[in-house]
Amino acid sequence: MDGINPRQINLARNATHIGATQSHGKDKKAEKKEEGPKDEVTLQNILKYTKDDLTSGGKLGVIIKAKSPEKLAELKEKIMENPKNKIKVDLPIINGFAAELDPSSKGILPDLGKSTGDIKLYLDAKIGIIEPVEKFDNDAHIMMDVAGKTMNIDKVWDKGYKGKGVTIAVIDTGIAQHPDIKDRIVGFKDFVNDKTEAYDDNGHGTHCSGIAAGDGTASEGKYKGAAPEASLVGVKVLSGSGSGSFSDVISGIQWVVEQKDELNIDVISMSLGGYASGSYKDDPVAQAVEAAVSKGIITCIAAGNSGPSGETIGTPATAPHVITVGALDDKGTVEREDDTIAYFSSRGPTTVDGLPKPDILTPGVRITAPKNTGGYTTMSGTSMACPLAAGMAALIKNASPTVTPGELKGVVMGTADSIANIEGLDHNNQGAGAFDIAGAIEQLTGEEIIPPPPPPPQQPQPQPQA
Repeated sequence: MDGINPRQINLARNATHIGATQSHGKDKKAEKKEEGPKDEVTLQNILKYTKDDLTSGGKLGVIIKAKSPEKLAELKEKIMENPKNKIKVDLPIINGFAAELDPSSKGILPDLGKSTGDIKLYLDAKIGIIEPVEKFDNDAHIMMDVAGKTMNIDKVWDKGYKGKGVTIAVIDTGIAQHPDIKDRIVGFKDFVNDKTEAYDDNGHGTHCSGIAAGDGTASEGKYKGAAPEASLVGVKVLSGSGSGSFSDVISGIQWVVEQKDELNIDVISMSLGGYASGSYKDDPVAQAVEAAVSKGIITCIAAGNSGPSGETIGTPATAPHVITVGALDDKGTVEREDDTIAYFSSRGPTTVDGLPKPDILTPGVRITAPKNTGGYTTMSGTSMACPLAAGMAALIKNASPTVTPGELKGVVMGTADSIANIEGLDHNNQGAGAFDIAGAIEQLTGEEIIPPPPPPPQQPQPQPQA
């Protein structure tokens, strides 16, 4: 999985350390130091960055958070005293902003010795798509039509629930105007190249969009996504190589939240991530997705492809209120008896907070969906499992329009099918189990999706002898 772990520091703690060091000396030279600037600590000392963390222009990308707007304004003003520095973007969703700084900058953090602990500084770290573990561009491995039946999605369609009136935002590498999805793209935002027409110069985002909501036009209906009548919004936060920055991803999440009502966005699908070395509470991307959930958006995030070892869930899938999606291997069959967890699917618990993850499993092995250049391609990974879960969430929203993110997650986990073939049946391997969409809709609405099997025929009773 691509990504550099977010490194953050509480500036008040460092200020206290610096102040203590300066006050140890009793001579006049030490007293003079105390009278000097309180913020001569360098960015290198604080963030321990390497040259690989610098932009192509030699700047250091950072994210700064503060509890008060006044403190944020003060920091911005101080930063801009150096003409080489730049404020990249405001990030009110996390009470912060991103900036690009001259690495030799001094005096960028005013009154460091007087900080009250409300300032946090992070590297604007790299983040990227969760790379598929295999790709095929031929028909030998096409199984998307099987995955839908494995999850009983076809039974939900039979009841008239195909995602109509629900909108899924796919935050990824973009979205191509493929025949399966182009007529239902209702919004597009490009944080990489600032283009206005929907496009995808990588292919990952298009594949995920098709899994969530493709209608199978180019395959005569064979390779449909989970919610073939749902609308789509493409949010490009990753480049053609599949990489990006924390600040661009946060900007994308923030834009979706801002556009929620205008574009009727109900669901987010994010098949991207980075290494999670810290608590979700101190991770700016995890905090952004938590904010999206609090604003009423169901948020599905791929667990990662770093299994089968434990503690391999990536960020922002570590956030507690999102739906973290692991990959089920359905073996290319509709029957559930042979299902297992995909070997590559990341396992919990989360590294620092010890939260049980993933939350749910959906098929993620050899999934076929639209290719950005036309036709179809087949890939494996939790990147594929995540949009399938997002599309299924859209079907639930279609059937139960007032369901909240918390209610939906609770019902999905409460009705999930535990997979007996998964070695180690605890939550940190398979989550609550396989996503049972029929059971979730039945519990929320009371509507019968799959009729119970008929009772066995009664054996004729012997007649008593006269």
